[in-house]
Amino acid sequence: MFLENLGIDAVDPIRLGRFWEAALGTTALTVEPDIYETRLEITGDAYLDLCFAQVPEPPMSPLRLHLDLRGGDRQLDVADQLREFGARDLDIGQGEVPWIVLGDVEGTAFCVREERAEFTGTGPLAALPLDSADPQRDADFWAWLTGWADADADADADVPGIAPRTLRHPSLRGPLLEFCAEPEPKQAGAKNPIHLDIRLEDEDDADEIAAQVAERGGRELHPDWGELPWRVFQDPSGNEFCLLPAPGASA
Repeated sequence: MFLENLGIDAVDPIRLGRFWEAALGTTALTVEPDIYETRLEITGDAYLDLCFAQVPEPPMSPLRLHLDLRGGDRQLDVADQLREFGARDLDIGQGEVPWIVLGDVEGTAFCVREERAEFTGTGPLAALPLDSADPQRDADFWAWLTGWADADADADADVPGIAPRTLRHPSLRGPLLEFCAEPEPKQAGAKNPIHLDIRLEDEDDADEIAAQVAERGGRELHPDWGELPWRVFQDPSGNEFCLLPAPGASA
């Protein structure tokens, strides 16, 4: 298994996808009115696809996963360029923080981060902070699910902006997957506007993986979305993810 997609709900997938393509320098894969896919290269064969799927109305559920862009010593310039692409400043109650909070062209919040040593080698997408009821437990769950490894064994969770646990692709390149203490529990029935997708490989058995998800505290969902080629799950904190079939296989 490996982490393949960042799934993002979009009222206008092409408009939102082109914004993020400009912001991250990604390469378009699919351009359709109801789906826009663009690829962020990490290293070698590793990549992360951003998939913008059409929804009928703007997402209203709280963001439990968001994007942090790398600003570094060019933080102000990066933010200005994003504003030129259509981003706008947001006040979400962040107060005095060293990062800049913006909204994309559909108003979804993201951050332009300050310089941090742990962002070395991430590329333009510095981190994917994920709300968690138990960061230690959930990091173990996602490490098993993705094959990503701990990136911050010595991180100080008391420092603002530092997550209690962080994972990274084994190449030590690409964005960090940060597990942050949730401000409130996941709302029952609320769908995350942004989620992660896991791709099975040929040797993986989907039913066996589903059983292990349950053993590790997650659960499978059965949404009334019609017949799908993938299976939908929640991690132990209720964050949705999709299990995509191996290439050429059925779900």
